[in-house]
Amino acid sequence: MVLLVGLSTNRPAGQQSDLSRIKAWWRTLGGDRFAVLPPPTRGRYTQSDGHEDAAEMFATRGIDTDASFAYWHWQSHDAFARSGELTGALYLHWGGDHATVAAGLGDGPPGYRIVDNGPRGAFQLDRVTVVDADGLPDPEDDAGVRQFLARVDEPRHRTARSSEYDPLTAAEERWLHDRLSGPVDLDAAVRFAAPLEHRRALTPDETARLLPAWRGTYAGRLTAWRGWRSVLPALLRQEHPEVWEVAAELGAEAAYALAEHPSPRSLELLRAWALTGDDGAVRGWFRAHHALREPDPVRAAAALSEELTARTAPEAAQTGILRALREAVTDEPDTRRSPADAFFPLLLATIRFATDDRLPRPLRVAAATAAADTAGRVREAAGRLTDAAEAADALAAVERYETVRDDLLAGTGPDLTGYEGGLGDIYHRYRTLSPADVRWLRDRLADPSTGVQGIAFCLELLHAHGEAAEADLVALLPRWKKELTKQYRTTYTEWRHPLVTLTCLAQDLGHPAAEAMLAWWSKPKPLWKEPVRLLTHLGAPTEEKAAELWEFVVSGGHDTGHLMTWVLLRARLDGTHPLYVAEKLIDEPGIRAYVLHRVLIGVADPAQPLWHYAIDPRSHSWWHRAQEVADDERLSAEARAIGLKAAREHYVTRYPDQVRPALTEGEVKTAHAWLEARADRTAAD
Repeated sequence: MVLLVGLSTNRPAGQQSDLSRIKAWWRTLGGDRFAVLPPPTRGRYTQSDGHEDAAEMFATRGIDTDASFAYWHWQSHDAFARSGELTGALYLHWGGDHATVAAGLGDGPPGYRIVDNGPRGAFQLDRVTVVDADGLPDPEDDAGVRQFLARVDEPRHRTARSSEYDPLTAAEERWLHDRLSGPVDLDAAVRFAAPLEHRRALTPDETARLLPAWRGTYAGRLTAWRGWRSVLPALLRQEHPEVWEVAAELGAEAAYALAEHPSPRSLELLRAWALTGDDGAVRGWFRAHHALREPDPVRAAAALSEELTARTAPEAAQTGILRALREAVTDEPDTRRSPADAFFPLLLATIRFATDDRLPRPLRVAAATAAADTAGRVREAAGRLTDAAEAADALAAVERYETVRDDLLAGTGPDLTGYEGGLGDIYHRYRTLSPADVRWLRDRLADPSTGVQGIAFCLELLHAHGEAAEADLVALLPRWKKELTKQYRTTYTEWRHPLVTLTCLAQDLGHPAAEAMLAWWSKPKPLWKEPVRLLTHLGAPTEEKAAELWEFVVSGGHDTGHLMTWVLLRARLDGTHPLYVAEKLIDEPGIRAYVLHRVLIGVADPAQPLWHYAIDPRSHSWWHRAQEVADDERLSAEARAIGLKAAREHYVTRYPDQVRPALTEGEVKTAHAWLEARADRTAAD
């Protein structure tokens, strides 16, 4: 029996491609209060680009700014092969009212279906396919196979350290084994081995056939084959004689699998990798050590922390031990749909570790850092506990933490090598700099091991606050030609390219190095620098620089910080606050409103301007600046309305669980009250 649920993926020769069909349908969409953006080019790479394109289209076509819209961006476009075949679900992003967008998109074009992932997700467009009575696709139906694999490989429960999967039916497991039974095809095997090994179902015969093909084809670069993440756990589980040789060649990336199968051999490898500071290896080392050598998790963490310190391992390794310790003493909730209180045990454990004298100071410092934005959440959760003694104990733990927090955090800072969005999340902590902050930032700039991202972050903060000195410039001079002239994408950060900032500093100081840097900027290559070259005009501003920058701003060229630079430059020349410079540009011909709105809020505090490409609705910094602009009685009603509109659209009240660091319920209620108190102004807008 065959269940017909749609069309097969395969198309006869001469038939339209998926891309052509979808584009033809896309052109039919749009109407009252709903618009669709044209298919993307590489210039629309992210959701922020999509929202900017929508604002520009609305302004050009006279569409109401409150209209809803849908689009896909270039990353989503990867769902299409070069032939136009749809090789994965096409994610359709949107803005405005979710119900309006859902109605505007409808069911999709004939032969396709749209999945609505709700007000907090993107829509997905995919082919409809044919399955048999067991829910299995024809192996020749590429789209059907892809959809089946996506279904069986989706965890039913996922935490930071593990994933659980629904069991396969006998028919599903047999179907997967059949795909691995013919001649070895490593590219295909990746897809079919994973769902089997997620259930520990890869057989010794299958691994024995895959292993030599993998090692032969990918000799010297074993991690280049994605299937290793399924085959290595199977080899460990099956105690294959070649597994340790393979694990050693894979290196620290194999840490998670080795930690899942603790043994003296795995402990030895994990320790060697952990001492290099690799986060995954550090956590794996703890798990193996805890399982084999020390059943008490606190004593295990203390021993490994002391060894890391003695071996002068990178500071970030202490954070890895902390994470592993927290995992060992708490049950982590599902990371996808967990209520805030589900994280209470983990947050409380972190606060307790900051004051636990059994732990070495470096580990307590790591705990204090991790708990920096969570004390309020723990207090709220403790207040909801029904056990009075348990609540009092939790509140006492918070009080002990707050007593020692400042001492533990003095002279510390974030991990500069991690995800740059994490640095953006804590940017609001640096709105003012303490003497300890200044020392830490300067020490990082002087440290040869600090990478480009870290230099960009630290130098921006020092320069914006007026704390950057000649010593900082001198520390970076040996590195600027070899390292800082490399491309570094800063479109979605709160800091500029470090060479932009360094050039501004050199000009402000009148240092001789400024001449060499400006000469480099004036050369035609490399091409990456041209879009940001004019941002260096903020250093030692002159009327000539202001005029050149203004000419670009009104030319309609792609803005990557140019208007903000001009506003800050003009404010320095005129000796006024940049807010008043930006305010005068409202309704100025040649100035795009959506860019000006971002700039107006971004310069609210000239000691820490926000350089992000768009107003970031998940950011504490942008929320506070929007409030300040809305409430600044020295500004015009038009300028204040811009701040209020940005505040209304911020996720603090719309999707508070997406704001980072996480908010307390009290902060969310305060935000709602702030907006409600200005409801009359909202109605007037």
